[in-house]
Amino acid sequence: MRLHNKVAVVTGAASGMGKAIAVLYAKEGAKVVVADIHLEAAETVAGDIKAGGGEAIAVQANVANESDIQNLIDSTVNTYGTVDILVNNAGIMDNFEPAGDIEDESWERVLAVNTTSVMRATRKVLPIFLEKQQGVIINVASVGGLFGARAGAAYTASKHAVIGFTKNTGFMYAAKGIRCNAIAPGGVETNIGSTMTHINPFGMERTQPGMALNPRMGQPAEIAQLALFLASEEAGFVNGAVITADGGWTAY
Repeated sequence: MRLHNKVAVVTGAASGMGKAIAVLYAKEGAKVVVADIHLEAAETVAGDIKAGGGEAIAVQANVANESDIQNLIDSTVNTYGTVDILVNNAGIMDNFEPAGDIEDESWERVLAVNTTSVMRATRKVLPIFLEKQQGVIINVASVGGLFGARAGAAYTASKHAVIGFTKNTGFMYAAKGIRCNAIAPGGVETNIGSTMTHINPFGMERTQPGMALNPRMGQPAEIAQLALFLASEEAGFVNGAVITADGGWTAY
């Protein structure tokens, strides 16, 4: 198995891409920490993993809170002794607001979940990785982090920041046995749309030309396969990279 005896923390793992990653990692031999703001749903995923012969625990974590991230990694170490793989998957959408319509509260919420949490979780695991000179960080970004019209300004900025943070972290710790890469999914069938409330008509209208180019929607399992590769030793020479998985959407 490609992740035999590795300890993997996956945020936003109660549904969508995070769930698919957690389940696949467990099948490949990892001990998985299913982290999500929705504890009951996370416990269901962990229970399914264990029912299938895998090893997992569920930890409630609102990644926008520093204390929850501290508890998440501490709980992982207390249970499994270490962390080998961190997947920063948790994320939310904005409401397609352009800059002129953003409210501070919305901006701060999107950045807290999508960007600041990635920094904090990475900061928390780095001492563990540095001590053993080994570790993998996978950040789930978005094609919205590569282009300007796939969401509103807050989401777009948050995912551009994740990509910059990924490249910097990959370079900074490259000689320390630590790899940090990002996945930039296109449209994937998940429940992230439920985080949108009042869609901005102007912002949505402006993004439509780019949206119309999308060949198809992806499945969470397709992103999980890429996350498995990046976590495995097969990706040993892949570091500081941003890999697009969008069915050819951005190849236009």
